[in-house]
Amino acid sequence: MNPDDYNSHGMLRLPLWFWAILVLQARTWLVFIMAGASRQQGDSLLSLLYPDRQSFWSGICLGLPPAIIFLLSGRRHSWPKVWQMSYWLLLAGMFITFALQGLGIWQSMDEPNVVDIALALLDAGALAYWLLSRRLRACFDEARRLI
Repeated sequence: MNPDDYNSHGMLRLPLWFWAILVLQARTWLVFIMAGASRQQGDSLLSLLYPDRQSFWSGICLGLPPAIIFLLSGRRHSWPKVWQMSYWLLLAGMFITFALQGLGIWQSMDEPNVVDIALALLDAGALAYWLLSRRLRACFDEARRLI
């Protein structure tokens, strides 16, 4: 590793893809915040993107851990055990999200939606990166050294 890869606390900087994955996993929260910000069109935006209320609420539940981990990431040196466990929590959330998307596409009576397929592919790519990136894994493993 390069010395520029470390922050002022001596911890590895989180890769750019980590942030992209958090945004991808917390996408329902982002839509919810955008709908709240645009008061008149908020209800129509939510009904357009989430016609099924069940998918909205499952997205809110599955997007809560990435949103909390986003807030925790700046203070990960303060809670190393929580930070280390968050790797597995996000991994489980990604598996569940991907499985629910696959099930939704498989059970769809209509032709599969292009947006659903694109999101499933993005989630598959995020899951692959999460499992295969040594740098990302090292960012979570270094918490073990701080304990």
